[in-house]
Amino acid sequence: MSQPRIFSGIRPSGGIHIGNYFGALRNWIELQNSYDCVYGVVDYHALTTPFDPDTMPQLRFDMMAALLAAGLDPGRCTLIFQSDIQEHTELAWILSCLAPLGQMERMTQFKDKSQQSPENINLGLLSYPALMAADILIYRAEAVPVGEDQVQHLELTRDLARKFNNAYGEFFPEPEALLTETPRIMGLDGKSKMSKTLNNHISLFEPSDTLQQKIMTAVTDENRKRRSDPGNPDVCNIFSLHKIFSTPEEVAMIGRECRVAGIGCVDCKKILLSHMEPFIAPLRDKYQELQNDPDVVYGIADQGAHRCRPIAQETMEGVRERLGIKKIPSSAPHQSRMFAKSN
Repeated sequence: MSQPRIFSGIRPSGGIHIGNYFGALRNWIELQNSYDCVYGVVDYHALTTPFDPDTMPQLRFDMMAALLAAGLDPGRCTLIFQSDIQEHTELAWILSCLAPLGQMERMTQFKDKSQQSPENINLGLLSYPALMAADILIYRAEAVPVGEDQVQHLELTRDLARKFNNAYGEFFPEPEALLTETPRIMGLDGKSKMSKTLNNHISLFEPSDTLQQKIMTAVTDENRKRRSDPGNPDVCNIFSLHKIFSTPEEVAMIGRECRVAGIGCVDCKKILLSHMEPFIAPLRDKYQELQNDPDVVYGIADQGAHRCRPIAQETMEGVRERLGIKKIPSSAPHQSRMFAKSN
């Protein structure tokens, strides 16, 4: 019995930080064992915000290498560059013809990015959820791993699949959400979610020296001014990282001792570093190995495209058939009205 298929993608935005890994990629890796997984570097999505064509090739390569170094196994999943499969954008146009303008304008991410960059409100930014839906439906995926903040986009995908089916005949599955609990990892500034844009992140492949520098200078409990002051671990970002990297016994000890000033921030950070460096080091080594062998990375992406292209082509054949985008059957010729003789 074949495994149900899922799709998920990530923009080539300059590498992966630990928030990306624990928020999404760790789940992608686990899903390889029980689903037919298609994962994509969705490079066309990157065009909706300002970008540099000179750096785009490196960003695409870096993201594919990062996915492999993080633990995605091309023997157990399929990895592609979105732009290698032209059918993504063809289906996106068709779905955009079904998408209500008002619904697209209400998409949270469109509103957020419009406020962040009011000088860059383009049509692609408005319509990119249709491309997201096409990324999923082109493979007729049955499920999509999402966090709570992505449910709105998946609901749009389900709506568009339903609209197509109602109008043109049952064809697309309505993909289910694979909701996973993901830790909210704050940035090193202790104020915002970890983000490359805000430069408050730790790379999944962070060099040892900069890892130490970032951890030792990270913001903790701002109300704890002196070593002898009791702290509040519940507002300390370092403590939240301990919950991910340290043992339950250490987490309990650090939480208890912080509250009574039994442990200082410096010692607390040193314990965290003793766990983070052994976790990051092998991933960093693998990433560097792939950086030195681009043929391997591109070869894996080419294999993925070779597998996915026939699936996408078959989907589009079915879509065009249902839309009437096809030749007149040779068995039933008729004269064009344009040239019909009048009586």
